[in-house]
Amino acid sequence: MKPFPTLRAALMLALATATAGATAHVVLDEPVALAGTGYKAALRIGHGCQGAATMAVKVTIPAGFRGAKPMPKPGWDIAIRRDPLAQPYDSHGRRVTEDVTEITWKAAGRDNALPDSFFDEFVLRGTLPAQAGPMWFKVLQTCEKGSWDWSEVPATGTSTQGLKSPAALLEILPGGPAGHSH
Repeated sequence: MKPFPTLRAALMLALATATAGATAHVVLDEPVALAGTGYKAALRIGHGCQGAATMAVKVTIPAGFRGAKPMPKPGWDIAIRRDPLAQPYDSHGRRVTEDVTEITWKAAGRDNALPDSFFDEFVLRGTLPAQAGPMWFKVLQTCEKGSWDWSEVPATGTSTQGLKSPAALLEILPGGPAGHSH
């Protein structure tokens, strides 16, 4: 289904804003989504660490992002961390009291690492909260030498200007359907 014209315009504006000067950051392929809907988060890793290949990518799942599931990557192992929820929720008639809080992709050997001169996406999906607002995906990128901790969040607002290692921003807009989708 194609986005509504106004949503499409908002998506294009947000994408242009998010990618302007963002070549050195971890960004979301689709940086805008509707509240209360299913969302596929494709986190784009644009480079390694000062020339070194990326060996692992760990994503901290933001509070309110429900039922996170990673997409497998050939040549990469996946680890999932689940923790108890402060506020359980109902899903498909059952009470969910713990949920995914971290997903880590790790290269299964040096031959599967992401070279510094390439980019790739690490994908997960889940359901967005019913309320609009910013949602930040914090990413730890571990390389053969060094790492990037993409976890900085502005004290107020959503501008990442001046931040050295900003988290990936998802702008959640009001107006999604009730419930969730898969």
